[in-house]
Amino acid sequence: MDATFWATVGLVLFLALVIFAGLPAMVNKALDSRAEKIRNELEEARKLREEATKLLAHYQQKRKEAEQEAAEIVSAAKHEAESLVTEAKARTEEYVTRRTALAEQKIAQAERDAVAEVRTSAVEIAVAAAGKLLADTVDSKADDALFKAALSDVKARLN
Repeated sequence: MDATFWATVGLVLFLALVIFAGLPAMVNKALDSRAEKIRNELEEARKLREEATKLLAHYQQKRKEAEQEAAEIVSAAKHEAESLVTEAKARTEEYVTRRTALAEQKIAQAERDAVAEVRTSAVEIAVAAAGKLLADTVDSKADDALFKAALSDVKARLN
């Protein structure tokens, strides 16, 4: 009996002992639990992926809504800006019209004042000239009477 025989017998006894001790069942059980754990992780990963896909779709929808809302806000702002520009132009034209009318009124008043001043000056010069002319041609008593009468007449016509 040689060593190979005893090595084979020892191996067979070892394998019988291992089988008797339930090592294959423990290995199967460990592999089954490992496989179940992997299956659970894969299922969880699939659920997470579905959830992530739903979240992505949800946020893409929100982004589209936000972009649409932003476009509406920009459009409304442009419309409001155009309205403000139109209103500002109208107000400016109205202001210019009022200022022009006021300036024309002031010019007309200044013309009236100038004409009145010229008339007043002309009357004063005429009265002075008439007084001087009468003073040169009439004696002093008649001069006073004529002068007073003419002066009253001129004043009455002016007022």
